[in-house]
Amino acid sequence: MKDRRQDSSPRMRPFRFAVFGLVVLVVLSLGFALNPAEKPAPAPPSFSERARAAAFSETMDLRAAGMELASAGAAESTAVEPVVTLLTIQARALSGPASDAGPASASPSPTGRHPGAGLPGAGLQTPAALVQALANSGTARVKDAETADGGMARLLAGTGTAQLLASGRLAAATGVPAPQGLAGTQGKASAVEATAPCPSPSDPAAAPKTTGPDAAASVGQALAAAVTAEQQAAYGYQAALPRLAPAEVGPASEFLLRHKEQAAAAEERLRSACGTPLPQQPGYVLDAGFLAAPGAGLGKLEAATLAAYGDVVAVSVGQDRLWALSALQSAAGRALRWGADPGPVPGLRLDIDQLPALPAGAARPPRSDAPQSPAAP
Repeated sequence: MKDRRQDSSPRMRPFRFAVFGLVVLVVLSLGFALNPAEKPAPAPPSFSERARAAAFSETMDLRAAGMELASAGAAESTAVEPVVTLLTIQARALSGPASDAGPASASPSPTGRHPGAGLPGAGLQTPAALVQALANSGTARVKDAETADGGMARLLAGTGTAQLLASGRLAAATGVPAPQGLAGTQGKASAVEATAPCPSPSDPAAAPKTTGPDAAASVGQALAAAVTAEQQAAYGYQAALPRLAPAEVGPASEFLLRHKEQAAAAEERLRSACGTPLPQQPGYVLDAGFLAAPGAGLGKLEAATLAAYGDVVAVSVGQDRLWALSALQSAAGRALRWGADPGPVPGLRLDIDQLPALPAGAARPPRSDAPQSPAAP
């Protein structure tokens, strides 16, 4: 007679395998649950984000240095306080994620060395040092705007332009030498680059396209607006010249020539972008008080061109953006020359009441009733 246990062994083998497999599955599942997979490393911040963080950090450093100077009670404090107000508004406009308060905020500008490294307390106890630091920061912001994306480029360009203007005004108010390198910040772009022939209007590819998610208009639309703004400014100068004081005729004549050149350059770039300039208007409506106070009226016309160039900066790339950056700085300087306010971020309309508050722990400006320069609202 055969052993019954030998007969049952083959039948038990599949069952044992099933039990063993179940045990292995349970053990593996517990291991995965107790040892979750590591999360992938976060993507490095983009150039635009690094440029914004550097601009915020340096603006806060400059603001702290300015507040220290203003609180010292020196004779220059009256001239420094409007700069602190300007930097406060700019810092609010540049503020971003909570990480700005951490070490990452001290990273250098993506296109160069941290202009405000070591601020405050690194020799910025004098107006001359603050003047130079403002110029360095403004130059770095404009340089970063050459590469940043869309709306961030406009924000950086306006921030840098206002800091450069504030540097010059502070130097004049305190009697210190003009900042080094300030005169070379308005570089000229090269001639319009050759492009492929423009497509037919019936071609779907001829539809206007923006250059990034933050673009508010196409390059063609922005350049067309710049042409109109320049033509209107030139018309205003022609109307103002016979009514200006003799000392102002020379600068006004030079500015008129510049506006005519800028209008022609904008038209050339518009055609290169496959746009069609609108026919020049025979005249433009001027403010009621323009003829009575032509200098103030010219300041308003200059300030009105800033938004157009801010749009071009935001939607363009390459030589068109370089040209718009130079034009933005020149227009802001001319507006200031006539006593107009180019704003805390020239080229960008800001609702200051809607800006986020500064991070907790940031000191407040010296006085809420401090007189403001034309570079601050």
